[in-house]
Amino acid sequence: MMKEMRKMAAQCLLLRDVDEKLAGVRALASQWDNQEVDLDSAAAITNIDQPGRPELPLLVRANKMPRRGFGTVAGRAIMMHAIAHIEFNAINLALDAVYRFTNMPEAYYSDWLQVAVEEAYHFELIRAHLRHLGADYGDYEAHGGLWEMCEKTAHDSLVRMALVPRVLEARGLDVTPGIQKKLAQAGDDNAVSILAIILRDEIGHVAIGNRWFRYCCEKRGLEPVDTFTELLAEYYPKGLMGPYNMVAREQAGFSKREMALLMKS
Repeated sequence: MMKEMRKMAAQCLLLRDVDEKLAGVRALASQWDNQEVDLDSAAAITNIDQPGRPELPLLVRANKMPRRGFGTVAGRAIMMHAIAHIEFNAINLALDAVYRFTNMPEAYYSDWLQVAVEEAYHFELIRAHLRHLGADYGDYEAHGGLWEMCEKTAHDSLVRMALVPRVLEARGLDVTPGIQKKLAQAGDDNAVSILAIILRDEIGHVAIGNRWFRYCCEKRGLEPVDTFTELLAEYYPKGLMGPYNMVAREQAGFSKREMALLMKS
């Protein structure tokens, strides 16, 4: 019997060991590419409240996170650890997008599985540099803000596509150049190069979010920008924070109207 893609994505999502999760994502993607895995887009799922993750790092509130600096090796290690945790969560977010939402086109599931593979690559790049700095993933505390939004959007693929890739991941497009500048000033050229790779790929991930958000809107007869504005008012009543990387956002497929609205916020 053929294995089923969404069920296997859920199994990967539940893996607690980091390296097992990375290997599981790559194995699933390889089997999918080789047509060794079937897809049942209509299959009901068993809800997964929490993804599998290792015992460390300990999760704390964002305001309890250790201070990040760029002038010392220890400070840069804390910064890279925070980014590693974002990438690890991004693997789980992509896997969740694959398994959770039913009756989407095959290309949707293929897109998000590819995102999971790329997020796994990003995590490994950051973890390798973290080890170069004398630390490892799990050595510092982290926060669970990304997964919290995953839980809040679990009920609707349209809301998920609107708020995770188009808000949270797009925020990464905005802040990465500033982090790169500070790392360059600290002489950490390797970290700068790693973040350039991640920024390039994240533009593609946000573009995927844009594409499937608009697909969901079209299927329901909704105007995308108005719908997005309404969701922002509901989930982010205080508004989004700038500055914005308009070049990267345009490359990721944000419309001129959306860009204009961001500039006014």
